[in-house]
Amino acid sequence: MVVHVVLFRPKGEATASDRQAMFDALTVAAKEIPSVVRFHIGARVTHGAAYERMMTEHFPFAAMVEFDELADLQAYLHHPKHQRLGELFYTLLEVGLVYDYEIIDPALALSR
Repeated sequence: MVVHVVLFRPKGEATASDRQAMFDALTVAAKEIPSVVRFHIGARVTHGAAYERMMTEHFPFAAMVEFDELADLQAYLHHPKHQRLGELFYTLLEVGLVYDYEIIDPALALSR
């Protein structure tokens, strides 16, 4: 399994309709791109944990997209519905981080 993780912060001047367009595009990508196995969008929760003090950037939102394999992620990234999503992100985001992770068995991770 491969997970595409996106942490993001919309621009302060993004309007409510701008934000809705971005979340609508996320929903369309999640539902209409066939290689997506699971799609989650979340809002950051803070609760006073010690690790919160280590964060140098605030990302109020996260998207996590799961795929069976790397080829499925690559198909998602090249899909026209994702291209539309990418256009909105580059226009409306102040900052973002994007990472891709292969989910591995913890026992295998120890041997790497």
